[in-house]
Amino acid sequence: MMTPERISMNALKSTLAIITMALVLSACGGEATEQLPNTSGGSGSVTYNGPSPSTDDVTNFKRTVWDNLVTQDKCGACHGANGQAPTFVNEQDVNLAYAQANTIVSLSNPSQSIMVTKVAGGHNCWLQSTSACVDILTTYITNWAGGSEGAAKTVELEAPELKEPGATVALPVDTSLFSVTVYPELRKYCSDCHADNGQTPYIASADVTTAYDQAKSRIDPMDPGASRLVERLRYDFHNCWNDDCEASADLMELKILEMVQDLTAQPVDSALVASKALTLENDGLLANSGGRFEDNVIALYEFKFGEGQTAFDTSGVSPALNLTLSGNVGWVGGWGIDLGPEGKDEQGFTVPAGKAQGSTTASQKLHTLLTASGEYSIEAWVAPANITQEDARIVTYSGSSTTRNVTLSQTLQRYEALHRSTTSDENTPFATQDADMLLQATLQHVVVNYSPATGRQIFVNGVPTGDVDPDDGGLLTEWDDSFALVLGNETDGNSPWEGAIRMVAIHNRALTPEQVRANFEVGVGQKFYLLFGVSHLIDVPESFIVFEVSQFDSYAYRFTSPFFISLDDAAEPSNIRVRGMRLGINGKEATVGQAWANLDVVLDSATYEPGTGQSLSSLGTIIALENGPESDEFFLTFDQLGGNDYARSEPSLPAQPEPADLEPASEIGLKTFDEINESMSRMTGVDTTNPAVFATYTTVKQQLPTVETVQGFLSSHQMAVTQMAIQYCDALVSDSQLRDEMFPGFDFNAPASSAFDHSGKSQITGPLLSRFVGSNLNSQPSDGDIQAELSSLMDKLTSCGAGCPADRTETVVKASCAAVLGSATTLVQ
Repeated sequence: MMTPERISMNALKSTLAIITMALVLSACGGEATEQLPNTSGGSGSVTYNGPSPSTDDVTNFKRTVWDNLVTQDKCGACHGANGQAPTFVNEQDVNLAYAQANTIVSLSNPSQSIMVTKVAGGHNCWLQSTSACVDILTTYITNWAGGSEGAAKTVELEAPELKEPGATVALPVDTSLFSVTVYPELRKYCSDCHADNGQTPYIASADVTTAYDQAKSRIDPMDPGASRLVERLRYDFHNCWNDDCEASADLMELKILEMVQDLTAQPVDSALVASKALTLENDGLLANSGGRFEDNVIALYEFKFGEGQTAFDTSGVSPALNLTLSGNVGWVGGWGIDLGPEGKDEQGFTVPAGKAQGSTTASQKLHTLLTASGEYSIEAWVAPANITQEDARIVTYSGSSTTRNVTLSQTLQRYEALHRSTTSDENTPFATQDADMLLQATLQHVVVNYSPATGRQIFVNGVPTGDVDPDDGGLLTEWDDSFALVLGNETDGNSPWEGAIRMVAIHNRALTPEQVRANFEVGVGQKFYLLFGVSHLIDVPESFIVFEVSQFDSYAYRFTSPFFISLDDAAEPSNIRVRGMRLGINGKEATVGQAWANLDVVLDSATYEPGTGQSLSSLGTIIALENGPESDEFFLTFDQLGGNDYARSEPSLPAQPEPADLEPASEIGLKTFDEINESMSRMTGVDTTNPAVFATYTTVKQQLPTVETVQGFLSSHQMAVTQMAIQYCDALVSDSQLRDEMFPGFDFNAPASSAFDHSGKSQITGPLLSRFVGSNLNSQPSDGDIQAELSSLMDKLTSCGAGCPADRTETVVKASCAAVLGSATTLVQ
């Protein structure tokens, strides 16, 4: 936390630096000039011929900021030597540019620099996405600010504007109002692009529920004119109809007003002990950079824009390797893209599987920087759609399904890393083990590391998998610079992957295990710190209860890790009780997700650490999104905070509904996999640990029934039972002691042509019926029917007569045994 003293000292140091630089320049008279290249590598690079940088910090400024912004397509067109003040990209004198830049840059808090906030407010972003420009500028300034090699970025807490929880309007859950007001206009004017399988958001979907889900976060019920649906027309001039954006925006605003005009605001109960109120996007402090190691990131995709067909590379390393989205791709709320399979649009036309692909020209920076370092880390947050995909490309820098530089892929429950080096084949995967089942259909952090010293390594959720690269470490000098970076598929479209990608970072150095773990613990997605003011409730100045909050997906928020802190380093709490803390949204307490309702802690100097605070709980929760991150207003309530109490009366339980009449239940059910195995063991006398039996059981276990309801029977169940029966009967008949006990008197050494006469058949069928089926049971089929079926089977298997193989007698007994053991007598209970 920055104190006034620190801020004053920083300002003094900056001023002294400028004065010193000016004195040096004036004393030098005619300074020497030096031709220095522009290291950004971007288009329209400027060769610098002015005075040499006067200090190491000016050199660092030139390399990290000036080189990247001096071109005409960025800031050079307006803020050069003869342009508008501040002339921070003065192309004639980098020292003067440095002095000007110091007036609009905060090295202690780069994201709050005037240079950044000016662009965030709409000033001349050179990309389609303002947020991408903001991120890139923040990266440039952060790199200038420097720090020790391998240092993690940190986030500094700042007090938000304090405001009372107000009466708010929440959009209705059902679609009835939307369907007769806003929806018809969206279908009429926006369906060419924003219908199903078109561009996200699907606000003009043929399914009104889908359209409403996508549009809700873009409708402001408190201020219809501030709705994103209106602003995109009025200020961004986005596909206005009839070439009249103002009239288009007015119509959309009118329809939203018609939708919300009869909705009533929800006032906050005045009896509640409530904190100050916050909204996520207006009051939240971005927490995404905190704790991450990004010193060597050369391509970064956080998917912040949330719409359109471009995923921006915000690494700040030129040239930007932006990705074009094509096919079945949608945006995920809270940052991310969702890649779907091939499908059909509303007109029945085929929509290919989704992917995001960079140009071969821009992708050449990967070749240049990774072959130079000889190592890399590919880091991604992914959520596979299923665990049945094979040869599905998640991240690949390649030319086709069979030619690549490096690939991260999925096959079933394995992560695979393929790459080309002087010692490895480009199509031989290095993978996690099938038995470990590390790949799951949930959000996971996966990192592929490579260096010649360690070879390839895979980390899942911050932990190394322990798999050892079979290839020796080699060089990357054989990489092909004509390949392209692709997410979710191959360049030829033949290896689609289904799932969500929340972040991808490519580093030109291998991350250490500690850095991988730290990046995993930071998490992913659009995250904020929300500082709920509570100073008005307790006698501690500048006191807040802080949550880390993110938009979990398009439908929910995630709140986690609450802690108490005072931004006044001299203040400490003393014996302040916090009991029964709950989340409020839009004027009311959330109906579900109250993870801290039973919280009961005491804030005290013994457990409080100035500058860090005191943790309240390690729990997190999910609550439903209502109006969207721009409009939803949050606050906290307490049963007790210090001397303030709220007498909470728990609501009475709702009346229990009459139980529904269930369909008549079957009197029989299925045995589950473990019961089937144990039953066969007991009936045959063969132990479950028999190696052949155990191997077969392990193989078919997942194919056997897992629930007892007979409605869940599948043909695959019977196939697995049959395989188990064959193995158990084989083990039984192959063991002379067990078979003599089961079939006393039967001559296993007799040839098949004579062994199965009338008495021989009885010596087999009798024990099978008594041991496997039971005697004199009122069941279908009857004992006689079973004996007749087995007799027919024996006749068929012994029809070879004297020409039967020598072991045919054992084979016939095994088959007869398996026929009975693998029947419903084993499967049904």
